[in-house]
Amino acid sequence: MIEIKNLSKRFGSFVAVDDVSFQVGRGEVLGFLGPNGAGKSTTMKMATGFLAPSSGEVRICGLDMLGDPMRAKEKIGYVPEGAPAYPDMTPQEFLEFVGSVRGLAGDAKRARVEEVMKLVHLESHRHRPIEKLSKGFKRRVGLAQAILHDPEVLIMDEPTDGLDPNQKHEVRKLIKSMAPNKAIVLSTHILEEVKAVCTRVIIVNRGKIVFDGTPADFEARAPRGTSEPAMDVVFRSLTTSDAAKA
Repeated sequence: MIEIKNLSKRFGSFVAVDDVSFQVGRGEVLGFLGPNGAGKSTTMKMATGFLAPSSGEVRICGLDMLGDPMRAKEKIGYVPEGAPAYPDMTPQEFLEFVGSVRGLAGDAKRARVEEVMKLVHLESHRHRPIEKLSKGFKRRVGLAQAILHDPEVLIMDEPTDGLDPNQKHEVRKLIKSMAPNKAIVLSTHILEEVKAVCTRVIIVNRGKIVFDGTPADFEARAPRGTSEPAMDVVFRSLTTSDAAKA
C-alpha cells in the first residue's frame, strides 16, 4: 500500500534522504525511528506529497504520488510534525472544514466528526479555540483530522508527543484497533511505543536505512547481560557515527 523506491532529497550539497526504499502492506504498523536530523520527517513529507523528492518514486495504493497526486493523497491521513491547525478555529470548526475538503457533506459529515471526536476524546473541548488548547489536545485535533476520512494509509509524525501517559495509552489503543485495515507509519522517539504497537521497525541514520525488521529482531541484537533496555542499546549502536559508516 506504500511503495518507496530509491527516494532521495538534497538541499544544496546536503543529502537529507539518501536512496531509501521500503514497502508497507495492509495490516503493518511501521515504526520509523532515528536520531534528530536522520531524515525521518523529510521521508514522511515526501511519502505524503508534501515535499517533492530530488529523485525516486512514491506510490500509495498503486497511485503515483508525482504523476497523480490528488488521487494518491485521497488515500492518506497525515499527522505532520507539530500537528499544525488553524489556531483561530475550534476543533469542531476545523474538523467540519477538513471534512468538506475531504468530500464529506451533510449528515454523513456531522456523524463522522462526532465519531472521530469521541475516538480521540475531544468532545469537552470542541468549542475552545485551538490556539488556547494544550499541546496534548492540539495533538488530538491533528490525529482527528488525519483519520476523519477513514484513509487506507495513515502516516504520523510523533503522534503521541505531548500526551500524558493515559492519553498515550488511548492513542496506541486506537492505532492498534485501526491497524488490520490500514498501512500505518509512525515516527517516534519512544522505544516502548515501538514495542507496544509496531509490527515492524525501520531505523534511519544520516538519510540511510540502517535496520529493517521486527521489534523482536530489534531486541535480539542487544548483547546479553546488558542492564539497559535492549531496544535502547541497539538503537544507540545503530545510530552512532561508526554504525552509520558501516
